[in-house]
Amino acid sequence: MKLIKPTENHLTTMMGWFSNEQELSNWSGPNFRFPLNLYSFIEDLNMGSLNSFALTSNTSELLAFGQFYQRLDKCHLGRLVVNPQFRGKGIVGKLMSHLCERGRQELKLNEYSLFVLAHNESAIKSYQKFGFTFADYPDEIPLANCLYMVKS
Repeated sequence: MKLIKPTENHLTTMMGWFSNEQELSNWSGPNFRFPLNLYSFIEDLNMGSLNSFALTSNTSELLAFGQFYQRLDKCHLGRLVVNPQFRGKGIVGKLMSHLCERGRQELKLNEYSLFVLAHNESAIKSYQKFGFTFADYPDEIPLANCLYMVKS
């Protein structure tokens, strides 16, 4: 598996993973335009300012996508998504391992954080398995039913 910069083909493939506005919103948070088109998707992902990566197989198949940036002196992981064909196979752990390592190198931070919606039980279990625990966010989270998790 390789962590690489996503291509337009990767992003077009990802757009197909969201069949409706609610699925997109659950993953992306607020402010993504729907229906999707490549231009708005790239813009809404803030590809120009956020570290964005595709996790690909040895045969170049898109397995997952994720982003990271510095938030509250932590490497904050965001918009983690696994190809629906590969969910439940431990791909998210591999994605997080790669993103945390890259974030540690680039941001020089050894602590990590992320947000997750309270009803996303499978994601919560995956994050806990990876070592994330719930924590109090020092400010109000602007998204309803959103939880904050950290890992040292």
